[in-house]
Amino acid sequence: MPNSFLTICLSGAALLHADAFAQDAAGAPPAPATAIAPARAPAAMPAQVLPSVTVAGERPTNRIDRQVYDVRADVSSSNGTAADALNNVPSVAVDPDGSVTLRGSSNVQILVDGKPSAMLQGDNRGAGLQAMAADDIESVEVINNPGAQFGNEGGGGPILNLVMRRNRKPGGAGVANANLGSAGRYNSAVSGTYNEGAWGYQGGINVRHDGRNSTGTASRDRLDRVSGAMVHSTQQSASAGLNDAVGVNGTVSYNIGANDSVSTTASFNGRSNDQQGRDRYIFDGLGGVLLSDYERVTAREGDSRNASWGARYDHKGSLPGETLKFDVRVSSSNNVGDSEYANTYAIFGPGMVNSQARQHNDIGNRIVDFTGDYDRPLAGGAAKFGYKLARNRSSSQTVYTDIIGGAAIDNPRRSSEYELEEDTAALFGSWQTRINERWGAQAGLRAEYTDLDIHQRLGSAAAKNSYINLMPSFFATYKVSDDSNLRFSYAHRLRRPSATDLNPAVIYRDDLNVFSGNPNLKPTQTDSFELGYETRMAGLETNLRGYVRRDTDAIVDYRYFLDDNVLLTTRANGAGSRAGGLEFTVSGKLTPTLTINANGNLARNELTSQDSLGVLRTRTANSLSARARLNYQYDAATQLQLALQMQGKTLSGQGYRSPSSTMNLSVRHVLTPQLTLVANVTDVFNTNKMETVVDSATLREISTRRFDGRLLYVGLSYRFGGPAARAPDESTRQRGPGRGPGIGRGMGPGGAGPDGA
Repeated sequence: MPNSFLTICLSGAALLHADAFAQDAAGAPPAPATAIAPARAPAAMPAQVLPSVTVAGERPTNRIDRQVYDVRADVSSSNGTAADALNNVPSVAVDPDGSVTLRGSSNVQILVDGKPSAMLQGDNRGAGLQAMAADDIESVEVINNPGAQFGNEGGGGPILNLVMRRNRKPGGAGVANANLGSAGRYNSAVSGTYNEGAWGYQGGINVRHDGRNSTGTASRDRLDRVSGAMVHSTQQSASAGLNDAVGVNGTVSYNIGANDSVSTTASFNGRSNDQQGRDRYIFDGLGGVLLSDYERVTAREGDSRNASWGARYDHKGSLPGETLKFDVRVSSSNNVGDSEYANTYAIFGPGMVNSQARQHNDIGNRIVDFTGDYDRPLAGGAAKFGYKLARNRSSSQTVYTDIIGGAAIDNPRRSSEYELEEDTAALFGSWQTRINERWGAQAGLRAEYTDLDIHQRLGSAAAKNSYINLMPSFFATYKVSDDSNLRFSYAHRLRRPSATDLNPAVIYRDDLNVFSGNPNLKPTQTDSFELGYETRMAGLETNLRGYVRRDTDAIVDYRYFLDDNVLLTTRANGAGSRAGGLEFTVSGKLTPTLTINANGNLARNELTSQDSLGVLRTRTANSLSARARLNYQYDAATQLQLALQMQGKTLSGQGYRSPSSTMNLSVRHVLTPQLTLVANVTDVFNTNKMETVVDSATLREISTRRFDGRLLYVGLSYRFGGPAARAPDESTRQRGPGRGPGIGRGMGPGGAGPDGA
């Protein structure tokens, strides 16, 4: 056998192995606990059937370009959402509004099985994550430095790829979950699979009645333009309302023969967005004299609907590991909401009268994505080539109506209609090889052409832009010993501004806070480096990664006053930002009954941008984010899980978000081999809050929102069927990570992992 390492990642799943590392990616025995995939000594033997091992906790599986985490290990996965699942992944944070950050950066793409989805982009992301059931997710792939096969949809930064659960075992099996929560909350889900001969079927449905009530305070001091003194105002708010969600998904696959297969998928998620709000505004004048005091009552109703379908064709060629695949995905999302406002004054100032108004919002997005991938051995290594054609259509409509004397009068100053048309064409290629017994490497290059058209319908404004970008990437691994690996990666990425970022219309969030995009935004160019060391120490899997990220033309928030009290938040290109830090993970068994999964990120961030007077200012922040999960096997039937989370300080354009922390507690008890009882309490000490601070030359503001953090859920999970059914504790079974200087498995839909493209 030639001494060359041939590994092809066919959607991250089908692998070619032509040397002594064949065992590592095709069927290496799994590590004893979680975490990493340390290198193994060469062993010239055929791929073997994967053994099983039961573990408790997250299962990161390091590969040459990503880490993979088995979120099913979370005891509460049977009643959680996709947002809850992401909150259990190292260095990832999801706030109650659905905003996602990775290593403190909000520039994050979220893919589903390696493909973009309209439901997880822009303003739809929060509702989409809350409507998706965690139990439908097989694993989460964290790709901090995406390779050439990945595009720049939805941000262009690091990627969180949700690999959905798939099963190809013959026969039928399924699972049903039912959970009741505090204050009338509930959720339920049923999913199943059936495979016979060349045909395979899989599908599921879930319903949820859930939400987070919140209260908030904002203390604001603004610079009075005439006197130069600071003038004070406060805002107190309360919001309540549980919402209903439903999700349906299905997959049908067919093996045409030994070398060809086709599959099709479809899904739908819907969620209501009803809410009742109450805000009180108090304004002081110069010298602390009370100028006005009024209350604003808001009644909001609406819904979010997301749908997608896709088709895929796979062909196995005559060469070892040669494959050709075509994939088409179409996804759409639509958020519609209607709000009724009523302002009532306790203290009137000049020109202040009680008033009523209505606002209608309609935000839509549709993505058509067509990709092709070809993999084959080449020059002693493995090559991957592909193309992508994508069309993204975003629209936003706001109609604001004043109610005067019982008559409805449209307000053009607060109304807008906006469309963004974005077309993308891309070609990419990558090559991976084993250099010698210790070194393996992968290099890639992506060329992307982007064409943008912006239309402001009501204002008759239009803008057009197009550009070509080259994005190189490089990955390397070095086998230090049988138990230790070094990994290096570099990627150049592009963050294109979203439709919301570019929309120039002024959108009133309330009477005092408005938002407007900036059609002149330039894409952010990002260079990211990472060096990682993984090993086993004292029976624990450990991983230490150092990283540096540099952004040019970073897109940041920029705030200034339109008049004395109305604060505008917009987007601007900052001078740049830099971030660096150390990220660590530790996992394994402390005792025969106690397992730990811990991770942390010690980071330093630096952001340079203009303040409200146009002066460049550099802000820095040192932060520590950490997460620890302890699993205790009380007896053969009962498992306890304690999860601690702490998010560090993160920078924004003119301020920062303060640190926060939560603690969750879960219990799982096996009643029968098929029936399991699960109970969990989220935010045990009710510390869930978001605090943001703005400190500029013209504005100083502290805003705090607190949520219904402490929630109790109790439920039952029942598994039924043939060979595909598994006992609850077996859901954390490790299937064997890729090892050594190569790419591991990471199965995706129908037995094939994500392509990226």
